[in-house]
Amino acid sequence: MSIERTELSELGEFGLIDHLTKNIELQNASSIVGVGDDAAVIDHFGKQTVVTSDLLLEGVHFDLMYTPLKHLGYKSVVVNLSDVYAMNAIPTQIIVSIGISNRFGLEALNEFYEGIYAACNAYGVDLVGGDTTTSQKGFVISVTALGEVAPDKFVKRSTAQKAICFA
Repeated sequence: MSIERTELSELGEFGLIDHLTKNIELQNASSIVGVGDDAAVIDHFGKQTVVTSDLLLEGVHFDLMYTPLKHLGYKSVVVNLSDVYAMNAIPTQIIVSIGISNRFGLEALNEFYEGIYAACNAYGVDLVGGDTTTSQKGFVISVTALGEVAPDKFVKRSTAQKAICFA
C-alpha cells in the first residue's frame, strides 16, 4: 500500500494557507474580515471581548505516537474555548498558528485541520486567521480564541463561586 505525500514546499506558504482555508464559511455576523488578509476584523456590537491563547508543543503537550492528528486539531481548539466559557463568554473566533517541520506532508495537515474544522462547527466559531512557519523539528501549535460577553458579566477566576447543583 502506497501512502500519498505532497511536499509542502510544492505549495509554498500562501498556497498552503489557501489550501487549508479554502472551505471556511464565516458563521458570525461579527466576523467582518477573516483568513486571507493581513489581519482579521471583528465587530462585537457593543459587547466586551475576551481573548485567550494556548501554545501546544510536541513532546510536551502531546505525543504523535499516541495522538491522532484529527484529535489534536480538535483538542487545540477546545482547550482555548474552555477558557472563554470559563469567563462566562461565548466563543466567536479563533486564530491558529502552526510551526511544522518537513516530517509532515499536506495530507497530515489536512487531517489536523479536519479536527480544527470539526471543533469550529461543533461550537459555532470562525477560524479567521493565523500563521504558518517552518519548525526545525516537532510540531508547534498556537491557538488564540476570542469571545464576547455582555458588559461587566464576565467571571474572573478570583471571583468565581462554587456552583450549586440540584439533582
